[in-house]
Amino acid sequence: MKKKALITGVTGQDGSYLAEFLLSKGYIVHGIKRKSSTFNTSRIDHIYKDIHVRSNFFLHYGDLTDSNSIFNVISKIKPDEIYNLGAQSHVGHSFEIPEYTSEATGLGTLRVLEAMRFLNLKKTKFYQASTSELFGEKPNSLNSFNENSIMVPKSPYGVSKLYSYWMTKVYREAYGFFACNGILFNHESPRRGETFVTRKITMFFAKKILGSNEILYLGNLNAKRDWGHAKDYTELQWKILQQSVADDYVIATGKTTSVREFVNECCKYLRLKIIWQGKGINEKGYIIKNRKKELIIKIDKKYYRPLEIDYLKGNPQKAFKRLKYKLKHNLKDLVKDMLDSDIIQAKKSFNK
Repeated sequence: MKKKALITGVTGQDGSYLAEFLLSKGYIVHGIKRKSSTFNTSRIDHIYKDIHVRSNFFLHYGDLTDSNSIFNVISKIKPDEIYNLGAQSHVGHSFEIPEYTSEATGLGTLRVLEAMRFLNLKKTKFYQASTSELFGEKPNSLNSFNENSIMVPKSPYGVSKLYSYWMTKVYREAYGFFACNGILFNHESPRRGETFVTRKITMFFAKKILGSNEILYLGNLNAKRDWGHAKDYTELQWKILQQSVADDYVIATGKTTSVREFVNECCKYLRLKIIWQGKGINEKGYIIKNRKKELIIKIDKKYYRPLEIDYLKGNPQKAFKRLKYKLKHNLKDLVKDMLDSDIIQAKKSFNK
């Protein structure tokens, strides 16, 4: 009998990759999407076009801020596995909408867990999408964060995720649920939201090589992140729920890249020569064309967070060892995937 999986946030980056992966494993996949006045299914529309899998893929309207809708969907499906990926997931925006972030990202997790408790779904496995934003402070002596690192979040998003993290552990210990946290560090892909910095950068360069005269405005160029590929990380989400004992895992690459270095990597792939001049808020990026400088990047204070985290590096050794997994993509692969995809999209826009 086929396993049934329920994914909240199925229309997002991780949700769409996870849906594809689970379908390839023979699952029946149910996804929750929010009711919207505009189409918001672009990341999963291709699934319906595949006649071999669409009969095993179902969408349901629901919202993590609405207990009744979550309860109704879960009671109807009674899934074998629940992947709670839905959230208000933008760290910067969480400072502007902290109450909504808390409702969706924090209490949303509680609503799913409570539905499981009331329905007595003791055999259902639960995965909570946690985040490196739990940490915030300087790492341990090994210069990286692991499952035992102190958690001091620096944003409403991070605080909301910390609530979800601990509620998942509480329900595991108090009620015996197979409930796990995947503490995922930054992971990107061509399906990353357009407001996230990596996608802003790749979209900008895709347009630039096609003749755009735009300037890219960025915030803290020195911020270092542990960037992985979403395809790797969604497979690891599934592996976490296939273990015999529920536990929490840091998912990361163990390497850091600054925003400036990410820009440099894009330029390297596109064979653009870039130079940086100035310091701090006055730093600028130029590309060299025919021995002339062209200004392409400037700094804007509005892209700095009220509380800035300069360094996030994960230690994924526990996950790699127990889950028996080796990452299939590196930073160069990630940059290539994102740029190739955005160049195709940019060409379509330019040809309209």
